[in-house]
Amino acid sequence: MADAATTTLTVAKLKALCVLNDLSASGKKAELLQRLLDAGVDKETLGVEVFDEDTATFHTTSDDLSEKDVASAEDSEPVMMSLEDDETLTPSVSNEDSKSEDIDVSSSEPKAEEILDAEILDADLIETVEAPSPEDEVDSKDEPASKEEPAPKLSSSRTESPTTLVEMLKKPQVAAVLLSVLILGAGGWYYLNNQLEPFTADSLRYGDEMRYAITDGSFMASEEFVELITDRIETEDDICKIRMMFEGSGEAKITDGGALELTNQGSNDRLGAVRAKGGQGMDWLAVESTNSMDFNGPGKFEIFRHVRSSIPGSDSCSSTSLGGEGNGMLTVTQWTELREEVSLGTQLDFSMSLDGEYQGTAVSYGIGGLLGSFDIVSPGLGVILQPVELSTFFGNEYITKDAIGISSDKGWEWRVIGTEKIGSTNMWKVTASHKDIRDLCLGYATMNLWLDGVSPWAVKQSVDVSISSSEANQDSCSGWESLGSDYILPEGELELHHTFERTYLQRGVKALELGRSYDNRPQANELNPNDADMVDWGVDGTHMPDNSTHRSHPLDDAIQCVSKMGEVPAANSALDNDGYIWRAIDQPNGTATEWNLSWVATDNTAGWVLFSVEGEDPQNLNCEYIDKGVFDDSITHNRDSIPEVLPLEALELRLMNQQRFPSLQGTEALFTTDGALHDETRMGYLVVVPGTVFGIDITQLSKDVKGASTVDVQRNWDSDGWSNQFSLVADASDGRVVGWTHLKSV
Repeated sequence: MADAATTTLTVAKLKALCVLNDLSASGKKAELLQRLLDAGVDKETLGVEVFDEDTATFHTTSDDLSEKDVASAEDSEPVMMSLEDDETLTPSVSNEDSKSEDIDVSSSEPKAEEILDAEILDADLIETVEAPSPEDEVDSKDEPASKEEPAPKLSSSRTESPTTLVEMLKKPQVAAVLLSVLILGAGGWYYLNNQLEPFTADSLRYGDEMRYAITDGSFMASEEFVELITDRIETEDDICKIRMMFEGSGEAKITDGGALELTNQGSNDRLGAVRAKGGQGMDWLAVESTNSMDFNGPGKFEIFRHVRSSIPGSDSCSSTSLGGEGNGMLTVTQWTELREEVSLGTQLDFSMSLDGEYQGTAVSYGIGGLLGSFDIVSPGLGVILQPVELSTFFGNEYITKDAIGISSDKGWEWRVIGTEKIGSTNMWKVTASHKDIRDLCLGYATMNLWLDGVSPWAVKQSVDVSISSSEANQDSCSGWESLGSDYILPEGELELHHTFERTYLQRGVKALELGRSYDNRPQANELNPNDADMVDWGVDGTHMPDNSTHRSHPLDDAIQCVSKMGEVPAANSALDNDGYIWRAIDQPNGTATEWNLSWVATDNTAGWVLFSVEGEDPQNLNCEYIDKGVFDDSITHNRDSIPEVLPLEALELRLMNQQRFPSLQGTEALFTTDGALHDETRMGYLVVVPGTVFGIDITQLSKDVKGASTVDVQRNWDSDGWSNQFSLVADASDGRVVGWTHLKSV
């Protein structure tokens, strides 16, 4: 057997044994155990556990107490105890230790019923030679949890003491020590210490930190799922499949904000929270959580890409791959608003080295993260990418055998299937599956979680996800569910497998205070634009209003060119007969501006026209036709569903407000610090209405679908050897920024 020995006795029991043997009761668990061994205390009493290499199991030297051992115990002298003062016999324990103790030592005078759990009395107690006398008899007040038999009575053996044993036993600390000795002597400690206590998830605290190992990581994406990766890197390859293998380390942390975060507050009551921007550009108080992953080192990060066949007429994905080893780092930061407990935003920062260097930042206000827009399809799926926060996932549900529940805001159904040992520690094991992924016939997403009741995150977490647009997933689905899969699921497949396992845990002090109000919280009238600023152009207009003074040729001026160009009769006919522009985007080109306008007619035919406009006089512009085309799929004409919006120039000014959106100003952003657009910055808008859009009729999924309008701003430029791309999307109905990305490659 191995020479390393451990014990499953709790810290409190080891300290009690130190007191009984006139030893110091200070120090950590390992120090207490070694001190008792050095003092000659036998291993049976200490419950020493050793690893049996032949059977690959842990055994204790007192697991199988023989009749000879029992007889020897009966013939032994009565246990002599040195009964010190209450403080000595009630050692203090840390917060983490106190949660795993079977003896409640959190207060100086615990109740007798709280001393030990009921299962303790199922142990075989050592019989005493001397029968108890009536006046010295002490009844145990605990009742066994699984038996109806009366609880055993304690021995009345006396020690020479100024007070009687009955009087001493009236002190809860003394009774606790005596019961511990009896249980340890009978070997009942092994059963006792392997019974996990049910618990409810502990809330997170400011300053909580957990480090973990990432193992067995693999990722595969094909067809449209590839965009989850390629949207964050710049490549000219027609990639149809990506495979990744990864291992590394991670760190989950809750920021402990300082007093400087509360400069606009009347007090420091909300100390720990941080200031964070929302989609409207206003400051809120929020809880900030970060999750960082490091995949640096040999064999830690491998990525392979498959490109589409270059054979004419072939659309197959090549079986050969390109790529190899690389490294990567990423950090996901999330902000949760204190009062309403809603997500203010998520920021992803990443760097990757593989056949080139890539860096980037992606910010989304509301839903978002590593899975990008796919989080919108299946809210809550993103929890697979970081250790699960138990209080968020389980709420106040009781974690015990066969408990079941559903994380309503995350879409996960879970069940506690029992206990399992991780190393030498018993854990509750939970299985969970994502309901939306299953019900919409998208595939499966499952997790196994191991919980210890101490960590606010899962101690261990294994993830298995397989999502596919294959018809094989839809064989058992109803018509509506199958339809939902067809419309919302990208073409292709996605698989993800990995395991997280805790390596370090540090708890903070102050618990998060969610659901609490605070000073200077933004009000509704500060967030949304005034009604007078809104324009209902969908009634009879041809396009979203745009009278920008920051761009040379706004849309209100450029639209005049359409009627002047004889090359676009279909566009002219549509706009003259109640048609409208549902998509428009400009592109600065020296002193000229190129506009690409997409139109739709009342009969749902649609097309586009590209032209250049130049000149300073709006009444005398130079218009040049460049190109035109029609859409093969019909686009729905639906004026009634076009929402009221802020004019394009008003949204432009809102985004350039440095107080609201400082991240959008600077040399590596969309706007300059003095309130202007960079030469490469372009703007556009998109209108989506219920009905058919490129062959997809969204009204079949829901009759309550309403129209929406968005504004997009983009910039592409080179600096210091890096190619940069900055993109932003905002809701034109209220000016809220949906999200933005800044990607760099070399």
